[in-house]
Amino acid sequence: MIIHTARFQVSNSKVEKCPTDLRHEYAFIGRSNVGKSSLINMLTGRNGLAKTSSTPGKTMLINHFLINDEWSIVDLPGYGYARRGKESRAELKHMIDSYILRRQQMTNLFLLIDSRLEPQKIDLEFMEWLGENGVPFSIVFTKLDKMGPEAGRQKVAAYCSILLQNWEELPPVFLTSSEDKRGRDEILDYIEQLNRLPVGSPEADE
Repeated sequence: MIIHTARFQVSNSKVEKCPTDLRHEYAFIGRSNVGKSSLINMLTGRNGLAKTSSTPGKTMLINHFLINDEWSIVDLPGYGYARRGKESRAELKHMIDSYILRRQQMTNLFLLIDSRLEPQKIDLEFMEWLGENGVPFSIVFTKLDKMGPEAGRQKVAAYCSILLQNWEELPPVFLTSSEDKRGRDEILDYIEQLNRLPVGSPEADE
């Protein structure tokens, strides 16, 4: 897939205010500082599209970006940022949960995982919640450039082995790096496949 145009569309805090047009939406989520904005910029080839920051937990809204005037990337707030207050965390959780569970246009949720880290309880629990609610998702391992090729493969393989202790089969898995553009073609090809299905189609959830 070739990205011809990518532009910011809208930001809001309520799923009810998301765009009403029936376009495929691909949401990106992960723990704070997992490299979400950098990955979105890498996928679209637009360095300043999603705002990157060295401050964790910067994204506080549901951000829509319209791609090729045909489908949307949705940048969701990161989770697990401990320095937020309890009330703020609860508001963000409600915002994220509402979007994921109620948004008909969301064709797939890309869950970002820092490939350098051991499996984190918060990520594993979030995946279980997605599975229990039948949410279509994929796992995107980020920052593979921070390790050697063999070390990266071993880390990802070990992570997947742990998941298979509780999952009969894994969702699609992508290995990426925003620095060397690793995984870009694979993710965009996957999105292109899903774009061929009707919006809200059950087949997109399988």
